[in-house]
Amino acid sequence: MEFMRLEGRPFRGKELERLKEFLTLNQLDYDEGIEYTICLLDENYRIAATGSAHDNVLKCIAVDQESRGFGLAATICSALVQYEFEKGRSHILLYTKPGNQEMFENLGFYGVLKTSEILFMENRKEGFDQFIHRLKEESPKEALESGSVIGCMVVNCNPFTNGHRYLVEQALLNCDYLHVLVLSDDRSFFHAEDRYQLVKKGVSDLSKVIVHRSSDFVISAATFPTYFIKEKAQAQKANCLLDLTLFARRIAPELKINRRFVGTEPNCAITGQYNEQMKEILPQYGIEVIEFERKQLKGTPVSASMVRAWYEKGDFHHIKEVVPETTLKYLEIKKGQRPKG
Repeated sequence: MEFMRLEGRPFRGKELERLKEFLTLNQLDYDEGIEYTICLLDENYRIAATGSAHDNVLKCIAVDQESRGFGLAATICSALVQYEFEKGRSHILLYTKPGNQEMFENLGFYGVLKTSEILFMENRKEGFDQFIHRLKEESPKEALESGSVIGCMVVNCNPFTNGHRYLVEQALLNCDYLHVLVLSDDRSFFHAEDRYQLVKKGVSDLSKVIVHRSSDFVISAATFPTYFIKEKAQAQKANCLLDLTLFARRIAPELKINRRFVGTEPNCAITGQYNEQMKEILPQYGIEVIEFERKQLKGTPVSASMVRAWYEKGDFHHIKEVVPETTLKYLEIKKGQRPKG
């Protein structure tokens, strides 16, 4: 049986509506963050199979019940992987229904986490294990021993501010060691590696703080896609169950983490929902969640968003009030200004 190929970046109009209807019939929701979709059409131009990509994540893969047995899932998956490779993305992730595990294992994917509702997979046999190994290698031996209070913060720091520094200091008062996971997703205003370096420099005098790059396994396009489309999704429920479950089941036990720290979030609904779900989910795994009030400047919480707004205006007079010297110098150089001192 021959199938025609339809693809787009992303679909629009009637094609998009047809795709959404097909996914609904197959108990899947269309993800608004999709950047590329491929469909296989039967002789009547009806969708027989589909799959999509978003960054290095494959999603919304479905095959019509009447079209199974023709290897369409393999065709879709192969085309999506080829698309990812052409984009220079070698580490490919996917999430699907648990019942599809054998099918995707046969297509070269390996399980990272499985719940009753979702299966999270990657194309590297030991990708997650290597991630955990790196985190341990970066940690002092004492921080990996049982019996201590080990804390964790997950931060974007776009860029690192005095508010972030304040939260780190407050967390240190409530734990023996603190792991700080800096998001590795590169869709923020400042590049991931720059943000990581700003955090490292900003806490370099705090010996009990361990700073890590988060890779694809903490608040990424795969584990928490809604986080990165905040502007389009303020009214949507935060899609963070996978992220929190992966952290609780597979990351926290390896690093002996038993406390997670967050700052209050008055401005962003998505982050606020994430924090609330964190308080519900993590205690079920023995991880206490402690929330701190954000540091304020003249009655307003210090935020990276205010720094970005001032940065775009070149307003370093206000910026220097809310960022450490290391961040200020970075911003001045990036803006083309000569750092003072």
